[in-house]
Amino acid sequence: MLRLFRRNQLVLPVAGAFAATLYTLGIIGVGTLAIPTLTASAAYAFAETFKWMQGLNESFRGATCFYAVLLFSTLVGIAMNFVGVNPVRALFWAAIVNGLLAPFLLIGILIVASDREIMRGDPSSRLSRMVVAITALAMFGAAIGMFVL
Repeated sequence: MLRLFRRNQLVLPVAGAFAATLYTLGIIGVGTLAIPTLTASAAYAFAETFKWMQGLNESFRGATCFYAVLLFSTLVGIAMNFVGVNPVRALFWAAIVNGLLAPFLLIGILIVASDREIMRGDPSSRLSRMVVAITALAMFGAAIGMFVL
């Protein structure tokens, strides 16, 4: 049980002995919120990429591919738990992969933001393009440094 000390007095958390249970319920609640968010974001990303019907307000028959990705990604997440994948380690590696891919995405954004035709005659300002370019270079440097150091 968590115990705090104040001027040689033992101070219990506001929740008292229920603090550990309350913390556990909070962690479960966060996980319950995160799973549908992550799976739905994957489904929306695929639907946008492949121009599928999408949305949780659509019927299953109207957005079959969208719901298939949603179901598949949920099942993959559940399966990872049963095959012994450490979720914290999986999040760690996912963050590394995102960090390695982000500079390439920034370069793509820079190319699109600079193209007058794609931007309909109103490309991003020189300052914003320089900030994106510097950020991409810094991220490339960090990625290289991660492997070298």
